[in-house]
Parts: sequence; structure tokens; C-alpha cells
Amino acid sequence: MTQRFPSLCHWGAFTALVEQGRFVRAEPFALDPSPSALLDALPEVVYSNLRVARPSVREGWLKHRDRRRSGHDTYIEMTWDAALDLVDAELKRVRAQHGAEGIFGGSQGWASAGRMHHAGSQLKRFLFSGGGCVDKKGNYSFGTAMFLLPHVIGTAGPVTGRVTDWTSVCSHTRLMVAFGGLALKNGQMSSGGLGEHSMEMWLRRARDAGIEFVVISPNRSDVPDFLRAHWISIRPGTDTAFLLGTAHALVSEGLEDRAFLARYCTGYERFARYLTGRDDGEPKSPEWAAPICGVDAAEIRALARKLAATRSLLTMTWSIQRAHHGEQPYWMLITLAAMLGQIGLPGGGFGFGHGSQGGIGTPRPAGAATPELPTGKNPAGTAVPSARLTDMLEHPGGGYDFNGERLRYPDIRLVYWAGGNPFHHHQDLNRLRQAWQRPDTVIVHETHWTPTARHADIVLPATTTLERNDLGGAVRDRFLFAMHRAIDPIAAARNDRDIFSELAARGGFEARYTDGLDEAGWIRRLYDSARATNLTAGVEMPPFEVFWERGYFELPRPQRAFVLFEDFRDDPTVHPLATPSGKIELYSAKIDGFNYDDCPPHPTWLPPREWLGASQARVYPLHLLTTQPPDKLHSQADYGPVARTAKRAGHERIRLSPADANARSLADGMVVRVRNARGACLATVEVDAGLRAGVAIMSTGAWYDPADASACALERHGNPNVLSLDQGSSKLSQGPSALSMLVEVERWDGDHIASAHTTPHILASAG
Repeated sequence: MTQRFPSLCHWGAFTALVEQGRFVRAEPFALDPSPSALLDALPEVVYSNLRVARPSVREGWLKHRDRRRSGHDTYIEMTWDAALDLVDAELKRVRAQHGAEGIFGGSQGWASAGRMHHAGSQLKRFLFSGGGCVDKKGNYSFGTAMFLLPHVIGTAGPVTGRVTDWTSVCSHTRLMVAFGGLALKNGQMSSGGLGEHSMEMWLRRARDAGIEFVVISPNRSDVPDFLRAHWISIRPGTDTAFLLGTAHALVSEGLEDRAFLARYCTGYERFARYLTGRDDGEPKSPEWAAPICGVDAAEIRALARKLAATRSLLTMTWSIQRAHHGEQPYWMLITLAAMLGQIGLPGGGFGFGHGSQGGIGTPRPAGAATPELPTGKNPAGTAVPSARLTDMLEHPGGGYDFNGERLRYPDIRLVYWAGGNPFHHHQDLNRLRQAWQRPDTVIVHETHWTPTARHADIVLPATTTLERNDLGGAVRDRFLFAMHRAIDPIAAARNDRDIFSELAARGGFEARYTDGLDEAGWIRRLYDSARATNLTAGVEMPPFEVFWERGYFELPRPQRAFVLFEDFRDDPTVHPLATPSGKIELYSAKIDGFNYDDCPPHPTWLPPREWLGASQARVYPLHLLTTQPPDKLHSQADYGPVARTAKRAGHERIRLSPADANARSLADGMVVRVRNARGACLATVEVDAGLRAGVAIMSTGAWYDPADASACALERHGNPNVLSLDQGSSKLSQGPSALSMLVEVERWDGDHIASAHTTPHILASAG
């Protein structure tokens, strides 16, 4: 007899089919117009031999407290009580000797689609309840934009929340210009899980409505063929120069909207002095921009005229701000939209992330809530920008600038990580690996033996979503889902919440952490809280029992399309922005006051540290761009059947243009070494005629697989983050600069067997 259990993952909603207690298949949610094929991988993922079976402690740490975490260590299995006693003792020791600032609570937001069993939220709630810790600020996805945009438009909402929705776009937009593309693969997933994969549906509706698409990217495949988009092939990292050239073309032909700039913006005259060259003698004309961005000046000028002549929407992917000086293209996109004067009009203005994640622009009722576990307040009051992880570990007590403040890095003695894989998403992994040896202790909750688990001292086995009850949903989706426990926990795995409850009891703060609620009580509380909030927004949800039995709740489609900054445009006095001026700040006096040499007070072309115009390009002549993989989510399920099949010769693929492949005598299927001064990894060549010459592309997510314990070991699997630049985008945001990366590629004839998908050496259980 087949049993059916509603569930959810970041790839989408599904029903888990269970036979004789074993999960056999994921059946896509019936209302999903375009379910992800990655659901097929879930059974093998759940039952993988890479699951962490029992609490395990690194032998060198257990016997000698050594900190040489090589990723090639032996682990000793322990009972839960023995392992939790070790964790409790370390937490108490570090708090007593170093205070809350000796503990770093590490996590990222993609740990689980479930909101109650969300690992990062549970970790924070536990550590905050126990006295606090060093937290993180921002994220890797859009960490630059979220600190810049409040200075410019008073909110980070266009990246963290809503943009003009697709119903408005399809009805009113005539020209959509997408910097970084509109890759369908990215629309197939969303943090919290989607009930409605709608990106392709909306793009097809937009095409059928007669919208013209222009995509500005070095990669032709960043846009689906059915859009018949005009492709402008640009040098990576030069979008700001292109935008400046476009803005100058508007001014030179008198096409800027002076009335809009005067009423809704401040600082335009300061910016215009820079744009026209009145201060530095160098007009930022299309002719100036052309040799920088590799696009003909006539094409830049033609686009400017077309933008001014029709209702246009400018959009930019999140990836573009993950670069050195990544603030500048976002600020400049807003500035160009302001010069066109269409911000706040239906189908006009700007948006971010349309090609970055599912649900962007999906119509959703205003004020609708998605459940979220409250973490409480951090008693330590200390947080470090996410992308400065290695700097923090390397330089305890060292000073750094961030968003107008001068701060100091804490002295981290214990890293507690639950949710996420820093040995996937951080930059310059060889450097991180060395810094990772500085803390006394690293504790990790994990479902599988990921690279992070293999660089930990204490590894506690966690359940997957199918092994627990929960509820989930994405903030940009119209669905909320019940997640029924479908199978028993694998081996000795436990829920994060149960692990933390036992530790909190040992620490004497169980009541503060649990608030007297068990799993069922918390799920009901989160649902009832969202239900109350949604009722104030005019959305009536059923009682919990009805929701739980049915398996999902669908938010109604809004009766009126959402238009970004519509109220502000209607009356900027009644609805001012939350900027110092209440207007769009094209020049920011506040940023000017920070006196940062790497983030001027208005949009500016600042050459990245690494780009094809840099001197390093003579040694490393390829600009490597890293993309989200189509065959997994970040590094999740890299060991699954879909991701394994997508690899070639056991390595991640690197895409090269025919010209670059021919110049190096490389052909499809060859194993190559990709290298720069920071490190090297192996990959397999795929020749791509839709790629600009001088550009290489690799997907991220291959599990980090250093060949040995040396500082610059060859990475054998194809993880490009051994090559990426670990430098803050600027002192303003300290975001990641992973997309500013130069490399060389050469044939590799040596050993190339990867071992990332093997378990470590594990000794028999100990008491």
C-alpha cells in the first residue's frame, strides 16, 4: 500500500510516496505549471550512503584537541549523550573564558524549506537563548545591494521583497532590458520552496504581449530562445560603464526627464557633472564606454533612444552585485531609470532579480505573511558581514570599515554551524581552510558528509525534511504548505530542534529556548501567527486542522497589480522614501561623509581589481564567471543522480568559447586545470559558441575536494571558489566579490580522480 505525505523542498512542493516505510518517489504538486525535474533525485538523496549516521568526533580533536582540520581526518562515532556532553562542555568553557563573542553562529538561509525546522533560525534561537553569539549580517546572495539600496531609495525591498509584478509588466511594458539575463534554471528554485514555478509562464506571456527583450550578458544562454531577445555581449564587470554611456547618450540628445529628476530625485546635478566630464574632463559618452565594455558605441546610443521612446523596465540579476565595486551597477541602474522618468509607472522603472530566483514579480497580496520562527534578540549584539568570514577568523581584534562604522573582528574560539556549506559558498576556499584551523572547536549539524562536516570536530547527524513535521513556503510564492513526516529518521539522526532542546536543558535555559512548546506546538503557533497577520491583510486562512489535513493553502491573486514606488510617484510629499531627503538619492551626502575611496557618493565607474582590462589579464586572460548550477541547489544534492550525470569525467564543466578553446588546443571532454594565484581546480571542457571570447563559465556547487592537506592543494572536483577573490565589494557593504576573477586554463594529463563523494574513515562507536 502506498502512503502519501505532502512535503516541500527548495525545488518545489511535492507529495512523498512511501511504500513499506520507504520513500520511493516525489510526485510534483498538482497546481505547479512547471515542476522541477530535480524532485526525481530526492529518494537517492535521502538514502545516500553519505548520510551522517551517528554523532561523530574528529579523532585528533578528541584525543589531543588539535585544530588541524584537513578534510581527510578520521572520526569516532559516539553515543548522543556523550557527544552532547562534549558540545555542552565546550559551549560553557568558551562562554566562561571568552564570553559570547567567542562563539560564532554560522548558517545560511537555504538550509531547509521548512520554517519551524529552519536550521539557521533554530541555531540563532538556541545561541541567543544561551547568552548570545557573534551573528552574521547580510548574505551572499544580495549582500552588497541590501546595504547600498537603503541609502539610495530608502529600502532594500527591490531585492529582499517585491518588485513590479508580472501582471503590470505584461500589460504595460514594451521594452525589458535585462542585465545579467533571465535564466530559466534560476527560476526553478526559491528559498522556502515554490508551489508555482511561474517564471517561464510569465516570460511567455510577456513575449505574447509584444514586449521586446534586450539581454546584456557575455553568455547568450542567459536568456531562453523563445524570447527572441536581442543579445548584447558585454565584458564581465563593466555594466556600470555601459549604463553611464547610455545615460550620457540621453543627456547629449536631451532625452532625460528633467521634471522627474527635479521632483523625485536629489543630487542629479552632482552626478551630471561627473557624467558629462565637467569635473574630470572625461565625458562618459558611448564612445568612452565602448572600449571598456566591448560594445559598439552606436549600439549603446541606439538602446538609449529606444529606452526613452517607450515604456521600459530595467532589471539586473543579483549576480552582478557579487563583484568588486558591485554597488556601482545597481546604483547606476536606478539612476538611468530615474533619468528615463518611468519609476512608479505601471510596467516601468527598475527591478532586481528577475533572472535570479523563482517567484520574483509573482503577484501576491500586499501584506501577506509567511511563517517565520522568531529567534529573539542577540544579547551579544555583535554581527559580522557574511562574506568577511575568513577575515574574521584570520584577524581577531582587527579593525574594518562597514557602512559608516569602524568595527573590530571578534576572537572566535568556537564555530557552531547548522545549515549551509561555507566550503561551497565562500570565496578563496584554500584561504578559508587555513583560517578554519584557528578556532578551538568547530561543531556542525549535517545530514550528509559535506566538505563542511569533514572540516568539523563534532558532527551531529540531522534529519531531512521528510523525517519531521513542519510547514513552509516562500515569501514570493502564493502557497503555504504542510510538511508531514513521511519516514522515520535515518540511523540516529535527530531534528535540530531536539538537539538544541537537549543542549538547552544541559545549559539551564530549556524553557527560554522551547517556550514550553514541542514540535507540534511550534508548528501550530507559527501557522496561527501567519493566519492572524494575513487576516489584517484581508486574507482569511482556514483553521490549522483544516490546513494540515488538506496539505496547503493558496493565497488569492491580488485584484490590483503591484507597481514599485507607485505611491511615491503619486505624491512624494505624502509618501516620501526613507532616505535623508525623502527622494531617490543619485548623490548621497551620507555616503560622502563616510569618505570611502572605494564607494564614491554617486554612481561611478571604478575598474574592478580583476577584469579583462586589468594588468593581471596578461597572465590570466580569461574572466571566469560562476553561475548557479542547473542540476542541484548550490551544493545541495551534488552527490545526487542528476548532478552526477551532469558532470563529465567526474568533474564540473567549464564552458569556453570556440576561440579560447582553439587557442589552447582544447576540445570537448578534455580535463583541464583552471588556475590563478589563489589556487587551481580540475574541470572538463565544454565548448560553447554562445559565449563571448575571453570569458569562461563554471557552475558552483561541486563539493570541495582538495587533493591533500597542503595550503594550496589542487581541488580535484571542480569547485571554482578555490579561485575566487575574497575581498569586500567595498567598505560600504563588504559584500562578496566572487564574480571578479581572472584565470588561465590548460590541459591536465595528471591524476584526476575526485573523492568528494566518499565518507571519511570512521571508527567504531565509543561511549
